[in-house]
Amino acid sequence: MEVRAAEPHTASSNARIVRWAHVYEASHPLHKWAVWASERFYEETNGRYKILVYPSSLLGKEGHLNQSLSLGTVDIIYTGISFAAQTHPPLGLSELPYIFDDISHWQRFFKSSIFLDMSEDYSELARGNRIASVTYYGTRHMTANRQINTPEDIQGLKIRVPGAKVYHIFPLSLGAKPSPIAFSEVYLALQQGVVDAQENPLPTISAKKLYEVQTHINLTGHILGSILTITNSRFLNELSKKDQGVLLGLLEEASTRASRDIKLEELQLKRWFIDNGVVVHTLDTQPFKSATQRYLSDRLPPKSQGIYDNIQSL
Repeated sequence: MEVRAAEPHTASSNARIVRWAHVYEASHPLHKWAVWASERFYEETNGRYKILVYPSSLLGKEGHLNQSLSLGTVDIIYTGISFAAQTHPPLGLSELPYIFDDISHWQRFFKSSIFLDMSEDYSELARGNRIASVTYYGTRHMTANRQINTPEDIQGLKIRVPGAKVYHIFPLSLGAKPSPIAFSEVYLALQQGVVDAQENPLPTISAKKLYEVQTHINLTGHILGSILTITNSRFLNELSKKDQGVLLGLLEEASTRASRDIKLEELQLKRWFIDNGVVVHTLDTQPFKSATQRYLSDRLPPKSQGIYDNIQSL
């Protein structure tokens, strides 16, 4: 199925324009299914609403988009859960290393009352903005120029990580040095030896061609990433109950379809990397999980520790 990007000139002159912005490329499943939802919503509302989807940071970087959503200058955004956690920190617990055993555990959490309570608390703090759906973004793995078998193999390495502190926990717990470097500079930093390693989902490693400057993909599987679809409160409240139901159903379906595509791409990429000479190494993750749990045991506040334990027990 090919889905074209939504363009401003496609909107009816009578349609209420709705802006949906994100930072992902137009080729990404997140964008593909956002455009699908846009077209379906236009049809279901008989042309009364036209959602224009802006990919590739056209309306700003992720922090700016979160601000724009609060101001109402955009109506819908995709955003990483670590950004939403700046408004309601407990959301960030879902990106702690090894908090989930597998994708089924991840799914149970996002269908649980724990996440529902977090979402409602977020909405209260975010002036009614609503988490409408969650998309699986991929499992983060570590690349390096050597095989990683044990936590000791990581000690002392400089590992590029995103800026959010939750991503620093994995290297810190293993005695490595987290290096928050701008994403646009990661390839060059690896090529020049500024950092020794980095961690990202397989689709990102492929899209950014990081396998060209790292010989090994070590399947640490330490974080299962999540992307939230969040709607602006004023926009959602102006919709009729029927239109709200239609929109929220489409946003949920778009997330389900994008998650499916990303999971399939991860499976296909493992074979693609091997066929193209990249070493894809499966390792025993239990020692890594134990190390991160020991690191967190005396660092999480009591309330966060309680939520953490409840998530792990799902």
